[in-house]
Parts: sequence; C-alpha cells; structure tokens
Amino acid sequence: MGRFRILLLLSPLVLLGGCSTVVLAPAGDIAMQQRDILVQSVILMLLIIIPVMVATALFAWRYRSTRTARYEPDWDHSMHLELMIWSVPLLIIICLGAITWAGTHLLDPFRPLDRISSKTPVTEEHEPLVVNVVALDWKWLFIYPQYGVASVNELAAPVDRPIDFRITSSAVMNSFYVPALAGMIYAMPGMKTQLHAVINRPGVYKGISANFSGAGFSGMHFAFHGTNDADFDAWIETAKQAEGTLDRGTYLDLEKPSENVPVRYFAGVDPELFEAIVNMCVDSTKMCMKDMMAIDAEGGLGLAGARNTLPVAAENRRGRGAVFGPRPSYVASIICTTDNPGGLLAKDLPRPGVPPIDTELSLPLLRTSTAAPADQTDS
Repeated sequence: MGRFRILLLLSPLVLLGGCSTVVLAPAGDIAMQQRDILVQSVILMLLIIIPVMVATALFAWRYRSTRTARYEPDWDHSMHLELMIWSVPLLIIICLGAITWAGTHLLDPFRPLDRISSKTPVTEEHEPLVVNVVALDWKWLFIYPQYGVASVNELAAPVDRPIDFRITSSAVMNSFYVPALAGMIYAMPGMKTQLHAVINRPGVYKGISANFSGAGFSGMHFAFHGTNDADFDAWIETAKQAEGTLDRGTYLDLEKPSENVPVRYFAGVDPELFEAIVNMCVDSTKMCMKDMMAIDAEGGLGLAGARNTLPVAAENRRGRGAVFGPRPSYVASIICTTDNPGGLLAKDLPRPGVPPIDTELSLPLLRTSTAAPADQTDS
C-alpha cells in the first residue's frame, strides 16, 4: 500500500514530461530578456505569497482548538502590523510597475535592436534581415525581399543577425509566435505589425499560430532554422532553384484555404506583392486600402461611391464570414485609376445584379501629402 501511495504522488511528474521549457530556456536575446522579466516578476510575487502561506499554516497550528491560546478581546490595532501589511505589498507593486514599464519600452517589438546579446551591441556591420510574414488560411508565407525568394511554412535566419519581421494577414486575425525567438505578435488584415528579434543559437525551432483561426488551425505551424551564414546562403540557393515565381496570380491561388500544407519555395517574388497584400488589393479589381483612406481624407465620393461594390466570389468565401446576412462585397478599384482622373460614370461599372444609376463618380483632388500610409500599426 505504501508503494502505491508513492506512485500515486509521483504520477503528476509523468504529465510534466510532456511540457516544454523553451520559454524558460530560449535561444534569442529578446526572448531571454522576456524570460528574465517573467522570473523577476514571479520572485517578487512570491515574496508575498510564501509568507502568507506559511503564516496561514502557522496560525492554524498555533490557534487550534486543542491548544489554549492567549485571549485578547480588546485588541483592535497594531501600528507595526499595519505598516507591514500596507508597505510591503506597496513596495512590491512599485517594483513590478518599474520592471513592466522598462520592459514594455525596451522590448517594444517596433523598436530596432540595440544589441545582439548582453555582450554584443548592434553596429553598422549588422545589416538587418527583412522578412515579410503573411498569415494565410492555414499556412504561413515568408517573403525575403532582399533575396527575392519566398517560402511556405519554413523560415530561416542566420545566427547573431538582427531580423526585421513585417507581419500581416490575408483575411483572418492571427498571431505569429516562435517561443525560442521572441513573444507573439498579432497578424491582422489591412495592417502591418513589426517584430525585431535575433536568434543566438543554431537549431531548428518550432513556430506556431497562437490565435485560433478556423478549421486548419492545428496544422498551421512551421520550422524556424537558426543557421550559420554558410547554411543560410545554402538555404537561399535552394529557394532560388525552386520552380515558380510568386506573382499576384500565384498568390491568389495560394491564399485559398488549405490545410497541412507542405514546405514550398518560390525562386522569385513580385517586389510590390507584400504592399498589395497589406493594402488588400492583390486582386487588381479591388481598391487599395491606402487609396480608400486617401479618398475619405478628402471628403469621400458621396452616396454614389457607396454603390461602387462588387460581390466576393464564392470560392473565396469558403469557411469565412457569417452564414446569414448580406453577401460579402468589396470596393471596386475601377474609379481609382490614373487613366481617367476626371471620374467614371457609375452606370458603366460592372456590378452584376445591381441596377445601374446615372450618377457621375468624380475623384477628389488628392494631395500627395495627405495620402494615408500603406501600413497601419497594431501592437
């Protein structure tokens, strides 16, 4: 019976065997600093939790019913006790606030790195590696604009080189997360978020989607390869030898929902593709977000402009949107062309199923200085 009790007490350790300690033993400097903040915060909170737990057990033992304790019915105040009860938690809260404030600013994902590690500052010799990240349904697309290649569900970066991630999503909000590298960052359609990070130790690390996004969420993960410079150059060469170029047409096919997608490479990439993805106008019939914002900033197109919409194709709506209500639609780009800056007639717009109107759509005079930027940021 004694052995059975021992095995019963040790059984939770078997469950702990499935846990990963990557958050407490990361391979990137940003993740290490985040780990340090986590440990410091836990220790500060334990300064209150442990004494309270010890005092609870001590009081329960000292004032148990079988023991005669000192009885003081008129006691109601102790200055020493009040000072301890209020001052110690207040000091801990001040310390936690200072750590959180400093960490929030020093580890801001939009803030460029100022160090490779605790002993190595960033210099002009450390050229950042730019990686454009796109969360698709249900896969990850990584574009390397400096090398003109792209990959699906595989990411690589050299050790001790700053990485500038620029992150967006095609349709559904998601979250980009490599636990060994840095904290999770949201990927949102129509917006561009950033993450500056560095990997300090070679290895293959797991990257995941940390925000539920539908049926294929469980297979939306990728391998992150931290390599030396030679292996990274070899990885780039492997991508350049792949067949196919990632242009707008290829991207629109890739964007369609699919599950458990294998690793894939593209030897070439349209240099304007990522900005088109951010502005949600890879399809040339759709008006770009930056153009819509620029028109709205100048007063909009009035009631006639509200009719400038087209229905979303059925194959692009699979698994998205509500079941009931009006069909999804998008703003047509036909009125926002440089070939006809004077405006188009709304009756000439190709709107299947929409009765024509005879209102002229005139573009406002757009000033370059007031044009909205292509990227919005969300932290």
